[in-house]
Parts: sequence; structure tokens; C-alpha cells
Amino acid sequence: PSRPLPSTAVSAALCLLMVLCSQGAPVSPTGARQIVCELYGRCGDEFYDPAHYCCHDQAVVPLARTHGCGNCTYRVCFEQCCPLSLTVKLRDQDCSAAAGPGDRLCRR
Repeated sequence: PSRPLPSTAVSAALCLLMVLCSQGAPVSPTGARQIVCELYGRCGDEFYDPAHYCCHDQAVVPLARTHGCGNCTYRVCFEQCCPLSLTVKLRDQDCSAAAGPGDRLCRR
């Protein structure tokens, strides 16, 4: 019967694949390199699991991380605080755009 690989061997293999993917080195088969590299995000020089973390201000943070915006809190991985208007908008929206239906106005 086959025995499972020790966790250190699995970790070492994943680490090696991540380094190779980040350097663009060919890994055979090519499809495996693409699949492994798509499983992780990159934030500066650090890799992270996008199912549990995001890259915010060049740091890897948990998806549940919140910050304050006036009297509101917002999730930094998905939203942003627009300080001049004290509005919480989705992360990819422009703060200078008119308020939309999903925006939240926060007070000081």
C-alpha cells in the first residue's frame, strides 16, 4: 500500500512550484504550471491563497479584515473608504463618481 507524503515534502514541492511559476521557468507539463500558479495570488514578493486572503496596500490580509470609515466599517478586500465624502464604495469604483445604489454614506 502507498503511504501519504509527509507534509514537509508536499510543502516543499508547492514552494518549489511557486518559485518556478514566479520566475517563469518552464515546468513540465505546462498545464500543471498554469494550474498551480492560478491557485495563488501574488502580493509583492509574497504568495497568498485568494480563497482566504487578499492583497491590500502591498500586504496580505485576511478576507474578513475590516477598517473604519467615519461611523461605518468596511471590508478592505472588497470595499474602500472615500475619505473626502466619507462614503464606502466597492474597491474598483472611483471615489469621485456619483453615489450609487450600493454605496454607504458614513458620518464622522
